[in-house]
Amino acid sequence: MQTALQNSEYDRLMAQAPGLCLILDPAFTILAQNDAHCRATMTRREDTIGRLLFEVFPDNPNDPRADGLSDLRRSFITVLKTRKPDTMPLLKYDIARAQGGGYETRYWRVVNTPVLDENGFVRLIVNRVEDVTASL
Repeated sequence: MQTALQNSEYDRLMAQAPGLCLILDPAFTILAQNDAHCRATMTRREDTIGRLLFEVFPDNPNDPRADGLSDLRRSFITVLKTRKPDTMPLLKYDIARAQGGGYETRYWRVVNTPVLDENGFVRLIVNRVEDVTASL
């Protein structure tokens, strides 16, 4: 007989899940971030949870052509409207280095997937990314 995961088991599973993953609410607030995502983005979970994704990961202010933020927002809106996963084209989205050390150029493959409630409304968005910078 299967039983539901306990909260501590769920938290451990989320934190240590393979791949890079964020869980967002429909207003794009970060609710969970796994360890792999923290390492890849040079962030700490305690600095990201409860904050808007676009505050934590802004566009590079030194790049006037940076449009990752608007592309990502468009994908999230698509997920909310269609209630279906959205696979983005290759996304250039620079990551801020720790302690104000500028930005590091990264390229990502991104899939945003809705988690629906019992009435079919989007309750959560799973933002799954893969850093493909090294392969380009």
